[in-house]
Amino acid sequence: MKTKTSLFLSVLVSSILILPVAEAHTFGAEGAGLAAGFIHPFMGLDHLLAMIAVGIWAWQLGGRAVWFVPITFVSMMPIAATFGLSRFSLPIIEPAIACSLLILGLLILGAVRLPLIISVCLVGLFAVFHGYAHGLELPQTASPALYSIGFILATALLHGLGIGFAHSSRQYKIIQRLTGCSLIVASGLLLAAT
Repeated sequence: MKTKTSLFLSVLVSSILILPVAEAHTFGAEGAGLAAGFIHPFMGLDHLLAMIAVGIWAWQLGGRAVWFVPITFVSMMPIAATFGLSRFSLPIIEPAIACSLLILGLLILGAVRLPLIISVCLVGLFAVFHGYAHGLELPQTASPALYSIGFILATALLHGLGIGFAHSSRQYKIIQRLTGCSLIVASGLLLAAT
């Protein structure tokens, strides 16, 4: 069973990594409610990779970080989304999101184990930019509450996939290198596009 799960997660993450770099930030996108919010993180490689990477890094940190790091990210996103909804000006969103991928890639590749409080603060900062972008992109026809619940559920699912992927892999060192390098390359492509 563990081998089947590991194989499934390997295929899933590999498929995600070969997708073309695309941004989920389509301002004024049509849609409404829970389904639109849930689908949104899957529509852009930047969000998708960041959410999975947070789960992988949380597992790599181990201990209480496995729970606290993803919970912090998920908790900060709706708070930041309210600023995006209010059109509060937060500059350099796209470069900050790309930099979050770069930093997560370096942390995973280097197997960096920061103290829990620093790890939580770091992913909380990343969540501010990702959450703000989600709020800014809320379709005008959508219910803000349902849309937020949707992207929170999708984010938690993607964190869980990252944790599960890292946990079930028998060849974690290879996965660690592949994931770290992929995140660094994706961040470079995103930064070049901004």
